[in-house]
Amino acid sequence: MASDHVSPASAGPSGAAGSDGVTPLGTLLPQVLPALVVGIGASLLFLAISFLSEELQHVLWTDLPDALGIGGYSSLWIIAMLTATGVAVGLVVWKVPGHAGPDPAAMGLGGPPLSPAVVPGLLLASALALAGGVSLGPENPIIATNIALAYWLGRKAAPAVPGAAWVALASAATIGALFGTPVAAALVISEALTGQPGPGSLWDRLFAPLLAAGAGAMTTQLLAEPSFDLGLPPLTDPGWTDLLGSLVIASAAALFGLAACYLFPRVHGAFARLRHPMLMLPAGGLVLGLLGALGGHLTLFKGLTEVKELASSIGGWSSGELAKLAAVKLLALLVASSCGFRGGRIFPAVFIGAAFGLFCQALVPEVHPAVAVSSGVLGILLATTRQGWISLFTAAVLVASPATLTLLCLASLPAWLLVTGRPQLELDTQGKSLH
Repeated sequence: MASDHVSPASAGPSGAAGSDGVTPLGTLLPQVLPALVVGIGASLLFLAISFLSEELQHVLWTDLPDALGIGGYSSLWIIAMLTATGVAVGLVVWKVPGHAGPDPAAMGLGGPPLSPAVVPGLLLASALALAGGVSLGPENPIIATNIALAYWLGRKAAPAVPGAAWVALASAATIGALFGTPVAAALVISEALTGQPGPGSLWDRLFAPLLAAGAGAMTTQLLAEPSFDLGLPPLTDPGWTDLLGSLVIASAAALFGLAACYLFPRVHGAFARLRHPMLMLPAGGLVLGLLGALGGHLTLFKGLTEVKELASSIGGWSSGELAKLAAVKLLALLVASSCGFRGGRIFPAVFIGAAFGLFCQALVPEVHPAVAVSSGVLGILLATTRQGWISLFTAAVLVASPATLTLLCLASLPAWLLVTGRPQLELDTQGKSLH
């Protein structure tokens, strides 16, 4: 790792709002070009890795089984492919310089910049996991990569700029690119700045990160046109029953997600006892294959495409089927996060929350589908990420129904009381749960 231990929490370029006698305009204008460059570059890297992993996924799950004359999502192929993915990622972690970065169980969103030598192995391990059907998303490796590159290149190009500024730009830019909007990045950076004293107003300190996030989001929108809207019937006139349903489902989903958080250090410890990536990752891949064979193809991959397929068939799933999908995906996320696969937890958690919400809606059909899905996603994300703004934002954009926002804000409060101070789905460097 680089010697400067910085994180998104130290976001914001220095010297804002006249701390050194310079006017805010004279301080902020020089930040425009670096923010634009980092924003566009972060998005292009994200899109490139996404494209390559999707192409490889098509080969592995469509072209190859078709050539062999077998079903791409047969139980045998799922087990074989996930195990093979574990072997491939294990080889990368074992042999590629940098070993694909530190233990991913201890990596959250952002963090101190990694050495540039780690980046190739981290990207390769992440792309293989995404293509191979592992229940993880791209967010953690992509953010870590963009931080490493922006920090390394930025310090070379402008040594006078604090390293924390490059970390903040890269973090915000990548979050903007991932979600296709700078709003998520603004919320995360604002949350990180809470309790971080610094010169200037909040908007002075947010200026460059928000510009980087906007550039990243616009680049993604122009090239990929991402959409998180699940196409659910909109909630137009929320009432007391909708509020009650949101409160209950979000809290129940939070408890469901907490079960994985409590199990996380034990499962991680079980894989760690294997002591070698060529044992840990193939074993984890085999377990994921067995879970995939049990849950079916919807429980594979990062879950964003799969959650849209799930939501398109409301009423076509029994409560038992939805409960199985939610439980299998939660276990798959737990195993994938524990055995050494490189990836993020937000996108799989979205699928889990949506399946859990639809399970509740199948039990009580009077609950509006938009309320059920958004509340389930909110609760699961609060439990697994402990990122309040990201949880609220993600839950809200899935249903594209402004009327649900008030319900979600209220439902987040009891759910937060349940999860705050509890173990997280992230470990410290000694393998203990963060609280």
